[in-house]
Amino acid sequence: MSRKSLFVLISLFVILSAVVTGCGSKSNNNASSPSASPSTSAPSSSEASAAPSESSTPSASAAPEVTLKVGAAAVPHAVILKFVKPILKEQGVNLDVVVFDDEGQLNPSLKEGQIDANYFQHVPYLDSVKGEKGYDFVVTTKVHVEPIGFYSDKLKSKDDIKEGATIGIPNNPSNEYRALVLLQQQGLITLKEGITTYEATPKDIVDNPKKLKFVEADSATLPRALPDLDGAIINTNLVLEAKIDPNSALFREDANSPYANIIVVRKGDENQEAIKKLDAVLTSPEVKKFIQDTYGVAVVPAF
Repeated sequence: MSRKSLFVLISLFVILSAVVTGCGSKSNNNASSPSASPSTSAPSSSEASAAPSESSTPSASAAPEVTLKVGAAAVPHAVILKFVKPILKEQGVNLDVVVFDDEGQLNPSLKEGQIDANYFQHVPYLDSVKGEKGYDFVVTTKVHVEPIGFYSDKLKSKDDIKEGATIGIPNNPSNEYRALVLLQQQGLITLKEGITTYEATPKDIVDNPKKLKFVEADSATLPRALPDLDGAIINTNLVLEAKIDPNSALFREDANSPYANIIVVRKGDENQEAIKKLDAVLTSPEVKKFIQDTYGVAVVPAF
């Protein structure tokens, strides 16, 4: 072999060794580089924005919030419900208070599933309509009594009621009976014995010493009709809505009235957790104090 050929062979060997060494070094560097490890690599900006932060991830044990839609008369029912709304929010119940101007639509709306519960009526009223209308409802709790009272723009006391006076009374069955019973308690009339259905009309009066005349009218119209009457027996919620001072009643029911306003649901819904929470809050000491502080004699807690 010539000297020149030997030199070329040695040169090729050196170059080949360098190449092999370089490849091995590059491979080792890649294996040990932190940036190449999936467990330690930093996410890209898009990955970082997509990944939920630990603080924003809901607890797996947290129950989802439940919305409970309750239909109510404006005063005091909706006012009381709005008072308990933040309390129920803390318990996972979003209380949606739906105020009905026409209270006559509250039971049909419950039956049709437009609301989950209603709060405007008492048991005698419910009993008087549920058979006729086919309501399969359940009462879950009693909340308050609105003592029905006798109001007048003309008279200052019961003794001022003269012979032949014209008295307005509600024309729905249960409240008409209620009004007549109140007049009987005041010694102004006597009803026939044996009435057990919470229904009565002036035809059921057997003694009327002052020959009182009765105007049977829709409950909501009675506050406006007071100037044309000697007096009227009016539900307290209507008195409050009409901005009449409830303390101006010449006489009213006492706290033992059976006409407590109630929470009503469709049969089968009474055991729902949200309904139970609503009932518990509405009969709490906080609500009792709120009712007493807000309404005084006009609204009496029934618990």
